[in-house]
Amino acid sequence: MQVENQSESSVKPLEPKPKIPYVVGSKSPTAVAINSASKAGEWIKSRLGLIKEINTKCSPQDLVTDVDKGAELMIRKLILTHFPDHAILGEESVDPGAEASANALTEAKKEAEYLWIIDPIDGTTNFVQGYPFFCVSIALAYRGEVIIGVIYDPIRDEMFVAEKGKGAYVHGNPTQVSRDDKLADSVLAVGFNPDREVALPINMKGITALSDRTRSLRAAGSAALHLAYVAAGRLSGYYEVGLNAWDIAAGALLVKESGGIVTDTVGNPYDIGVRRLVATNGKIHQELLDVLKTAEATGV
Repeated sequence: MQVENQSESSVKPLEPKPKIPYVVGSKSPTAVAINSASKAGEWIKSRLGLIKEINTKCSPQDLVTDVDKGAELMIRKLILTHFPDHAILGEESVDPGAEASANALTEAKKEAEYLWIIDPIDGTTNFVQGYPFFCVSIALAYRGEVIIGVIYDPIRDEMFVAEKGKGAYVHGNPTQVSRDDKLADSVLAVGFNPDREVALPINMKGITALSDRTRSLRAAGSAALHLAYVAAGRLSGYYEVGLNAWDIAAGALLVKESGGIVTDTVGNPYDIGVRRLVATNGKIHQELLDVLKTAEATGV
């Protein structure tokens, strides 16, 4: 973003605003992310009810389809057409399991300064069931920090976009987190993680503790859309243990650029390696962290 020159010496120069540090030709990374999410989302929508192949990954609850794989390939091709020197970390190109995810992220960060983090269908189980709550999630990190986040919901045709330092938007309208200042007045999203051995028991402790401390809980089955809804003020917060970089990278930036706070479950600042997530409007953040700590539901 450019800053206008000030011709009068008495006027204090404006401080430069943060900007996306990489543009190739007429295609900005944000435009590429939006275009990729839109094209993949429309194709995914067209495949509802026409899935040819369903497999499982780390558990019977962790599904992957031919549509997931096809959408990721489409997104990869669209990105690499404009940015062939960028690295890409996509869910369907990584072996199942927490260790494999962590290793893949570490290796991907070594490949290039710019790392695209993509989830072709966040909410695959919903997609398989025909339950209309799934999305495409695309983020771009520069030297390990997310600078662009795009989440597209093809069912509602909602495009959530965030750029570091420039705010967040849905259909061009600025998003803003909710104003709830008490946990008791808040509606929170939670998740029933497919990792039944480690993550789910921890999450259940948190869900149990939060069930009578909040107005209500929601578990719609897409981490990315949960975060987009926190950014848009539709939810006041979201908590889940056992997530991956591609689940939350784009959504975390949306929340932060909408005035919210994103940390791990003990309050450390978010980075792309975080797997235990708390994202809120900021006003209820510490209260939520305290409940999770008391319930031994942080996963630490």
